[in-house]
Amino acid sequence: MRKHKGDALIIVLMLILMGLGLLVMYTIGPVRANFLNAASGKEEYSESFFFLHQLISVGLSVGAFVVFAKFLNYEKVQKLSRVLMIVALSACAVLALAQVTNMPLAKCELGACRWIQVGRISIQPAEFVKFAVVLYLASIFTKYRGKGKNILLNKDFLWRFLVSVGASLFFIVIMQKDLGSGVPIAVIALFMLFESGIPLKSFLIVCTAVVVLGVGAIMSSPHRRERLWTYLGGGAPEQSEEDDADAYHIENALIAIGTGGLFGVGIGNSVQATGYLPESINDSVFAIMGETLGFLKLVLVLLAFAWLLFRILRVSDYSSDYQNSLIAIGVFAWIMTHLVVNVMAMTNIIPLTGITLPLLSYGGTSMMAVGAALGYVYQLSMYTSREVTTDEKRKREFMEDTGFNRNISYEQVNYRRRR
Repeated sequence: MRKHKGDALIIVLMLILMGLGLLVMYTIGPVRANFLNAASGKEEYSESFFFLHQLISVGLSVGAFVVFAKFLNYEKVQKLSRVLMIVALSACAVLALAQVTNMPLAKCELGACRWIQVGRISIQPAEFVKFAVVLYLASIFTKYRGKGKNILLNKDFLWRFLVSVGASLFFIVIMQKDLGSGVPIAVIALFMLFESGIPLKSFLIVCTAVVVLGVGAIMSSPHRRERLWTYLGGGAPEQSEEDDADAYHIENALIAIGTGGLFGVGIGNSVQATGYLPESINDSVFAIMGETLGFLKLVLVLLAFAWLLFRILRVSDYSSDYQNSLIAIGVFAWIMTHLVVNVMAMTNIIPLTGITLPLLSYGGTSMMAVGAALGYVYQLSMYTSREVTTDEKRKREFMEDTGFNRNISYEQVNYRRRR
């Protein structure tokens, strides 16, 4: 496939959402800083602290986008997918070891160790694991496709699939106690599995197993059970401080969205950001935006996300390379899950869970990982066809362009169609 212009809308929509996130951080950052200073009794944060840090995060994210869009050839990155998966899991293993041995390398908050701290720099390995999972799963799906109607019956593939996904979920959900980051990984795996064309019965069995494991993860953790009881109406066997805190969180999130009405209270006039709503610059930024911008503008923000997701899905549909198509599907599932889970949690449709709103929430690692993923998808958009490419069309055009014997499986060679 000859290289052509990429999908510029991916860049435009990403920058619009990042810019909106900076605007929100500029208005609520000083309030957040004053609240934290008052709570600690120290002047640890300047009024511009959170805005400047978010500005740096946006700069790093744009840099990651440019690197993966322009300077790293997508084929070379795909060949390194196994190495990237090992590196990402190794970072999680280092964090787990630091946690067990009480090393200062592990940064822990609220009983969970999710960051590797090196000086003033903190990195959340879970965010890079998501990108590595997308690349690695696309690689093994491509390698083993065509070897039977049901790829799950291939023992070699199944082993690689279960080890990569299972190890990722073990480190993130069990060791880091971060079910919110584990959900996107499970959804990524399910979307890519469905895209591989496995029989519906097998897919439903896998979905059932994922649901059972998810319920087990919730019931095995006291604080997750408390959040479930809170969501169900506070019917916990024993009311606890954790339950009270979760109820307080979701109540104030709903108050923030409700207070905004149709048009919002206006930029800089948020009351909930003054300390009433926990995690106002992170997981709860959607509620703060509802308060300041109002319902109508919030709908526009969601439409911008929907448009971005549509452009990513379009790259998958128009890609003539199976592996490229799978990677785009994986990135789509990743961003879509973050968006849907965050919004549903803040509106009390599902139990409260900690998960960032892509490109808007405060945080450097998440922003960089999403920026890199979008940059990669943008590069893949430079190698799409002019019309939707089905599997049969890929096979037919491959045979016509290469002159191979039609009895030879086109999956056995590298597919490169001339435009």
